Amino acid sequence: MKPALVTDSNSQLPPELRDRFEVEVVPITVVIDGTEYREGVDLDADEFYDFFNTELAPEVSTSQPSPGEFVAAYQRCIDRGHDEIVSIHVAESFSGTINSARVAAAAVSAEVQLVDSDTASFGIACCVWQAGLAREADADAAAMVAAAKATAARLHSVTALGAARLLDQSGRLALDLSDDGIHLFTTGPGAAFDSIGTATTAEQVCDRLAAAMHLDGEPLRVALGMADASALPYYEELEARLKDRDDVVEILRYRIGPSVGALTGPGTAGGFWYPAD
Repeated sequence: MKPALVTDSNSQLPPELRDRFEVEVVPITVVIDGTEYREGVDLDADEFYDFFNTELAPEVSTSQPSPGEFVAAYQRCIDRGHDEIVSIHVAESFSGTINSARVAAAAVSAEVQLVDSDTASFGIACCVWQAGLAREADADAAAMVAAAKATAARLHSVTALGAARLLDQSGRLALDLSDDGIHLFTTGPGAAFDSIGTATTAEQVCDRLAAAMHLDGEPLRVALGMADASALPYYEELEARLKDRDDVVEILRYRIGPSVGALTGPGTAGGFWYPAD
């Protein structure tokens, strides 16, 4: 059989890609006011953002899956007849998730090839996407890993933050919270964060998001993400701008779920892009 694909729920992998490539998704644990939930199992995006619809914002944190959860996912692949598994995960610099996967890989009978995506959120899904396309073209596990890594090395994102204080508190990006505008940041290969200032209107936000999403005229594959309904104006306007561009060859949509929303909050929108080879 072709190699199996496994990822973690921080990938925000949409159902159409999960089902198309038969991906096993191991849930990240999201802790809200002391109660643990498994992303995508006990808690979906709508339920997560409902916790913010109160006067007192919730205390939110995340924790990596246990090695046992990865063993269970790998065993499901083995039970379906796979003896090779490509397992693609959130950057080791962000999370201990891949360490749990590493422990589990040593405990199962299949050959597991681990990929540190060097990114987070739907960036991981982009790597899974390309590995899945490679498998559809009858690539072996080594070629699938190469496809995922090549995507990670050329991956960019831009985000309009709904709750800048959450990312600032994480220590991953220093923001000037005295500025009341919508904070914007980009990431590039190597998972480097870069603040690109603020915008004050929805039109300005969408203009700056769309302007950031390019590779100097090279054809792009784009994924657009939205946290909740409050981000819909950004999401719809950004999509309208990108649909009119000749360099954008494909647009896929995803929700920004709990394990990412824990850092970005409600009202967040943005997207990832990489060359459409």
